[in-house]
Formats: sequence, C-alpha cells, structure tokens
Amino acid sequence: MFVTCLRWFCRTVDLLVKYAGYFASALMPLLAAIVAFEVFSRYFLNRPTVWAFDFSLFLFGYIAIIGGAFAQQKGGHITVDILYKKVSVNTRRIFDIITFSVAIFFLVLIVYICFDKAQDAIKFGTRRQSEWAPPMLHFWIMTISACSLFILQLCRDILENLFVLITGNPLLERQRINIGSKKSETNDGN
Repeated sequence: MFVTCLRWFCRTVDLLVKYAGYFASALMPLLAAIVAFEVFSRYFLNRPTVWAFDFSLFLFGYIAIIGGAFAQQKGGHITVDILYKKVSVNTRRIFDIITFSVAIFFLVLIVYICFDKAQDAIKFGTRRQSEWAPPMLHFWIMTISACSLFILQLCRDILENLFVLITGNPLLERQRINIGSKKSETNDGN
C-alpha cells in the first residue's frame, strides 16, 4: 500500500511537471512575437510600446521559473562532475538527496518571501515601477506556484533515490536516471 502511494505520488508529480513544462515552452513563441513586435515598433515605426518590455519580462520570468521543475525532471541541471562522476551510483544518489534537500530549503524561503509580497500586492495594490505600471500580484502567485511545483519535483526525486537506496529496486518500472547522464534507463529488475 505504501509503495503504491509512493508510485502514485511520483507519477502525479511527473505528469504535473511535464504539462507545466509544455505550458512554459508554449509561452516561448508568444515571448518571441512580443519582442519582435517591440523591435518593429521601436525601430521601423519609431513608436515604442509602453507595455512590451514589462510583458516580455513577466513572460520570461514565467518561462524560467516554470522551466526549473521541468529541467529537474529531465536531468538538465548541472552537477560538479569532478567529484560526481568519480563516485559510485549509490553515492551519487546520496549527493542528490543532500543537494535536493538544500534546494528545497531555498525554494521554501522563496515561497515564503513571495507569499509576503503577494499579500502586500493584495493589500496595497503593488505595481511594477515602470511607465505601464502593471499589477504584480500575478507574478508573485506564479512564482509561488512554480516554486511549489519545483519542490514537489525535488521531493519526488528524493523519494525515488531513497527507495532505491533502501530496497535496491527501482520505484517505477521505467525509472529516470539522471546520475551521470541525461538518458533514461529501463530498470525491469534484470
């Protein structure tokens, strides 16, 4: 029953992060179009927009922060290869558990700070200090959501590593191995 719950949690997080990553990648063409429009307006029409810079800044922030969990899922974050590649796979798992735990600590701090910022935005109607002056609440909510998703992904990875260290078996039939490579590896018990 416990293992079934762990597997369900891992699959659910995998699905959430995957679709969030797809959403972030779908924002890229919109960001490119806004930047292209601003360049056209500024240099060809000699009429720069008031909103394009702020809007592209928010979109870039959304893409970057949502993409963090997706990059973690795909094994796209960097490691210190000098040490990491010279140790056994189980030691790499221990390193991952430690570094993921530290990352969770910092992400929780970011969520805490952004929660305060969101409350201020609600209470005082905080706006970005620019000519367009858009409200900031949406940005703080997105940051809280994306960091929470990243925390879920890191918790999922810690659970997966702990399960393999304790039992010696993979938690899922097809387990993503980001230890030393960015490839997936099939673990069917053979």
